[in-house]
Amino acid sequence: MKLVSKYVVTLMMSCLAFYSFAGKKEVPLDIDGVTKVTADELIDLVDEHDNLVIIDSRVAKDRLGGFIEGSISLTDVDTTPESLAKVLATKNTPVIFYCNGSKCARSMNAAKIAYKEQYSKIYWFRGGWEEWTDKGYPISK
Repeated sequence: MKLVSKYVVTLMMSCLAFYSFAGKKEVPLDIDGVTKVTADELIDLVDEHDNLVIIDSRVAKDRLGGFIEGSISLTDVDTTPESLAKVLATKNTPVIFYCNGSKCARSMNAAKIAYKEQYSKIYWFRGGWEEWTDKGYPISK
């Protein structure tokens, strides 16, 4: 009986370990065809481009805690060719994607979709909400 119990516990622990890592993506340092920016560079982009679109790729629950002023909520799972066409006037409209921070893959996923759809001025704020708030920059609610 002890052998069966030990086997069951070992099996359960193995399954738990597998499921805790399953589906999680490593967030790369860079994305091909996309320009990575910092919080300070995001501010520079806002100053340089009157038509810059800032897309918050986080889920609605996260956005309730605040967001970067002027950003549009469009989660990565809702980022499609059609949804991008609704918020970006042309394929040359500058767009920046952000999410919770450097360990969050949502903005990476959305930026990759924009690249695949041949948008040409794609920026990725990899540090995201975490970097923005750590710097004490203003937020909207």
